[in-house]
Amino acid sequence: MADDHAQPQSNEPLPPLKSLGGQELKQLFAASTSWLETHAGYVNSLNVFPVPDGDSGTNMLLTMQAALKEINASPSHSASAIFNALSHGALLGARGNSGVILSQIIRGMSRVIDKKDSINAHDFAVAMVEGSRTAYKGVVKPVEGTILTVCREAADAAMVAAAQSDDVRQVWAKTVEAARGSLLRTPMLLPVLREAGVVDAGGQGLLVILEGALKYLRGEPMELAAASGGAQALEHISREEGWGFDIQFHIRGTNLDVDAIRDRIASMGESALIVGDPSLIKVHVHAPTPGAILDYGCSVGTITNVVVENMQEQYIDFMAGQTARPPVSAADIAGMTTVAVAPGVGLARVFESLGVGAIVAGGQTMNPSTQDILKAIESVKSDQVIVLPNNKNIIPAAEQAKPLAKKRVAIIPTRTVPQGIAALLAFNFQNDLDANVKQMTRAATHIQTAELTTATRSVNLDGVEVKEGQVIGLVDGTLKAAGEDRNALALDLLRQMRTEEREIVTMYYGDSVSGDEANTLADRIRAAFPAQAIEVVNGGQPHYHYIISVE
Repeated sequence: MADDHAQPQSNEPLPPLKSLGGQELKQLFAASTSWLETHAGYVNSLNVFPVPDGDSGTNMLLTMQAALKEINASPSHSASAIFNALSHGALLGARGNSGVILSQIIRGMSRVIDKKDSINAHDFAVAMVEGSRTAYKGVVKPVEGTILTVCREAADAAMVAAAQSDDVRQVWAKTVEAARGSLLRTPMLLPVLREAGVVDAGGQGLLVILEGALKYLRGEPMELAAASGGAQALEHISREEGWGFDIQFHIRGTNLDVDAIRDRIASMGESALIVGDPSLIKVHVHAPTPGAILDYGCSVGTITNVVVENMQEQYIDFMAGQTARPPVSAADIAGMTTVAVAPGVGLARVFESLGVGAIVAGGQTMNPSTQDILKAIESVKSDQVIVLPNNKNIIPAAEQAKPLAKKRVAIIPTRTVPQGIAALLAFNFQNDLDANVKQMTRAATHIQTAELTTATRSVNLDGVEVKEGQVIGLVDGTLKAAGEDRNALALDLLRQMRTEEREIVTMYYGDSVSGDEANTLADRIRAAFPAQAIEVVNGGQPHYHYIISVE
């Protein structure tokens, strides 16, 4: 059988390609992954913030490699079988925000391809549309100007092209063209990209994947092309606004419409996380007042396990219409533990000393996969597990592992290591899971985190001018200062954090800092803040000279 994808010896145009079977799709995805591997470093460099965590390219590559591993050994000629295996591999291998969103795109596409032996141009276009829809649904508050926008606009173009041609190559080419145009517009949609002078990194990664597939379809060589201009950015995650209440409850009922309920509650607040099935939906949302959201919950089902936190003052439990929880049994106590992500040997020891059940190695530039987190969950004996991701880019993979586990799992959305430590200190074996989640989440919000690292690129961002190689300081993920002297910079950050109003400062020094250097800084902090207790811990974390918590 002749290879329809091989480039003819002459300059004659390629014959129309009407369909792709399972083995052809397998080769196509191998080409996509190879092309992404070639460009992963470039995608990584497209980081808004000049910190060593620009790993969108790496996360997407590892996600694709995990997906490819699932299909490599498959002899199936069914497009459906290949796509289903690809989706399963991407789900388990997803890392970071970009990897998780990519896995959701593939998951949506696989739904359309289900039960098909081969796909034509129209099938591909419809699959792209469903991939986009699934990815948007996976993000409670989608941000335009990211990979989501690039996927959606590429899918729209695919649908138009498929209505005009049944040639898979031609439709794929139009899809790539639209993705490239959409990527170039991302800075117009997202101010932080425009300020940094970059395009969206996740969108760039998706474009590379689509380009690699098109090169395979055209029989083109996969050599490294010259990188186009403009560095790009990690996916923008909007910061939470100052909502007054953290609201959590369960909705029980029959034939509950999860999507409709998610959309309605998300429109009433911020930071919404609504998951479940037609009989039980779990709700978490921030809003100025809890009344309207609770009333809505009552209108669609029976609400239970209601927890309302006044984020400026204290947690308040609303147990309206609910009987008191029964006393916690010994079995419940023995059946609960924690899993934490730690970026360094010293920090792992800290978590172990606090009684964590399992450690997952990971952090900046080394985000663990969904499967890594799932293995840790399944490795502990307890039937109830609380996961502490301790990094904003690891939270999506943790959330994706949750429904895959055979246990009851809760995710505390800790964004820094100090938040995770504070949460773990609040863990109480005598509380049930819901009470622990409430108490640990509250403890994490009381911590401020400063981080000092070395700038990976020059940039002017958030009013701070940074030169490559300088020491930069962040407070709770926001760039605050840059300079040459990291000790002076640490003191500057602590003043900005109003440390004189707090009680304890804990310094976790990284693998680039000696114990003597850390103690010298500690002495300067004690002199500047004599009323505060100063603790020094060897964290051993890579990339970050110091991680400092203030509480």
